[in-house]
Amino acid sequence: MLKKFCIAVAIIIALPFIIALFVSSSYEVEREVLINKPKSEVFNYVKYLKNQDYFSKWAQIDPEMKKTSRDTDGAVGFVSAWESEHPDVGTGEQEIMAIVDGQRIDYELRFLKPFESISPAYMTFESDGSDQTTVKWGFKGQMDYPMNIMLLMMDFEQLIGDDLQMGLDNLKVIQETE
Repeated sequence: MLKKFCIAVAIIIALPFIIALFVSSSYEVEREVLINKPKSEVFNYVKYLKNQDYFSKWAQIDPEMKKTSRDTDGAVGFVSAWESEHPDVGTGEQEIMAIVDGQRIDYELRFLKPFESISPAYMTFESDGSDQTTVKWGFKGQMDYPMNIMLLMMDFEQLIGDDLQMGLDNLKVIQETE
């Protein structure tokens, strides 16, 4: 009987690790919004990381977070760093990796606390007529084995997607009221 109990416990402990072998370790999220403003104006606002303080949900969670930066905002190589005790914000930095003027900005997010990870993100801008712009905000994430099993238990696409959408909706309000 003890042998059967030990086998059952071993199976219960091993099962999540076995399942994690077959679960994807990455996820991608993209959201979009239509802004009633010309593409050049929207792009020229968004390319400055300092402006994310006004529309990004994450920047608004902890208004007391410590922020530092280096290089020239709105240019490739600019790094905006943050440090917060709030568990939903943590510590990390964001770097502008590439800019295609008027069309796309690529970022690298480097999270340091409460967990370490590096995630690419981007924003794209498409003209929908002379006075409308579709902005897409995307994010890619990676969860290494065996933590990738959390992708089965939590809907990261929805969680992060809701935050991206809130940021885009805030951006729309800001842009359309200026």
